[in-house]
Amino acid sequence: MASVLVLYFTRGGHTAKIANAISTRLSSQGHHCDCFNINALPQEIRWADYDVVCFGACVLYGTYDKSVFKFIEQHQAQLASLANSFFCVNVVARKPEKRIPENNKYLQKFLTLSPWHPQDVKIIAGKVDYPSWPWLDSIAIRFIMKMTDGPTDPKAVIDYTDWQDVDTYADHLPTLLNR
Repeated sequence: MASVLVLYFTRGGHTAKIANAISTRLSSQGHHCDCFNINALPQEIRWADYDVVCFGACVLYGTYDKSVFKFIEQHQAQLASLANSFFCVNVVARKPEKRIPENNKYLQKFLTLSPWHPQDVKIIAGKVDYPSWPWLDSIAIRFIMKMTDGPTDPKAVIDYTDWQDVDTYADHLPTLLNR
């Protein structure tokens, strides 16, 4: 059994939900798994306790929060020392062709900007939740959605996440040890 560290950055809570689903799936299969928000770590990470690290972050307004890159800069060596994977959560991935790494500009942007180059990547479709977003975010994202043929109803709450695919991704993580 593997010992897996799941790290994530979340803004509205959906990436946290995905990270926790990954952790729950791994734990249910007998793996040891810890799951932490990078901006609310309970203690210093004991990297030597883990075999695999999985790091996820969401995209908002076409970019990642600066805390994602700050964390990576501080822990680049530790991230690279373990079998590792990065998952990107974005709503553009609601379209199947945008779940292919080469076709997802947000994943490509991460790979260009990040000093850490993960050995494995995954794109996961996110969630539209206009009612829970701050007013300005809701307006701006509705405008972007109008340009990309997405939902614009201000009452829309649509979870595009393929939860079965999240389970498949979780199942995949321990196999990174064999690479």
